[in-house]
Amino acid sequence: LSLSFSGENVLRDMMYDGNPEYEKGAVMMRTAESFLRFGHFELLSAQKETEVLKKLTDFTIQNYFREIDSKSSAKYAEFFAEVSDRTSDLIVEWYRVGFVHGVMNTDNMSALGLTIDYGPFSFLDEYSLNFTSNTTDLPGRRYAFGNQAKIAQWNLWQLANALFPLIKDEKILEKILNDFSTDFWRKHDKMMAAKFGFNEVLKNDDQFFTDAQKIMEDLKIDYTLFFNKLETLKEDTDLKSHFCNIFYHNLTDEQFSAFDKFTESYFERLKLNTISETESKQLMQQNNPKFVLRNYLLFECINEINSGKRDLLNKLLTALENPYTEIYPEFSQKRPSLYDGQTGSSTLSCSS
Repeated sequence: LSLSFSGENVLRDMMYDGNPEYEKGAVMMRTAESFLRFGHFELLSAQKETEVLKKLTDFTIQNYFREIDSKSSAKYAEFFAEVSDRTSDLIVEWYRVGFVHGVMNTDNMSALGLTIDYGPFSFLDEYSLNFTSNTTDLPGRRYAFGNQAKIAQWNLWQLANALFPLIKDEKILEKILNDFSTDFWRKHDKMMAAKFGFNEVLKNDDQFFTDAQKIMEDLKIDYTLFFNKLETLKEDTDLKSHFCNIFYHNLTDEQFSAFDKFTESYFERLKLNTISETESKQLMQQNNPKFVLRNYLLFECINEINSGKRDLLNKLLTALENPYTEIYPEFSQKRPSLYDGQTGSSTLSCSS
């Protein structure tokens, strides 16, 4: 909602390496429908405050899950199933836009399926399932981009344990938790189909999506720009000129051949669509943002603000309000090489 300088400097050790520096202090105000987290339920359950846990869960159902009958004997199980469903929807959306949360502990997971309390977050530049936006997540990469669904399910297990005193049925809880993976991958594949302009998921699409992930990762392809370029790709397009600015390293002949082969498979898959080419492009435009808030842009913005300038801040705010429209072409570029490994840009911590 707002971000204001406090007027005082704050001593911060950004990388926890014994090199603290003073930075301008600021106060950020955020809003959400609710900041209820998994951790609220865990705390009460761990303290064996079952009656208070019941009151909190009833309050949550009555105010935020009104589709659940508050008088039903199965309401707590239905509540947990709905939280699981909303959580899978949330993580699918993160994968759609390439969002990396950074610190997915249970106290940062919303009971309403919202994105709250993200740590040193990032949007993907080059595609990597192993990418973590948080240096304090190294070397294990527990919260890496590709682990977010798995961690979400683990967090749901902890919530299930917390709610067990109210539900008292292990089989129901286990079924909901086991269904999470099936539901997530069904939604994930539907989301990926839309990003590629496919109007439905076909039998062999899981292999196509796996191939797409592999080619993006192996060739260090910019995630956002890749799909933007696909929107205007034609079969007779010169691939080298069309995609020249989406790779984070120079391709070998063998790598470009693999990329060429992938685009051929993409056009073959497009022919199986039951919608028009125009409708396919519209589907892609609705699901592939033109703008994501890249860390290097934030880094530049902070430096400009510190020098008293606001032009970039105002541009970023406008772009954020219109992420599916290319208002500022200068934002539609891959991360400049000068920011590779830059502390406060490519390298972040919980104190960044």
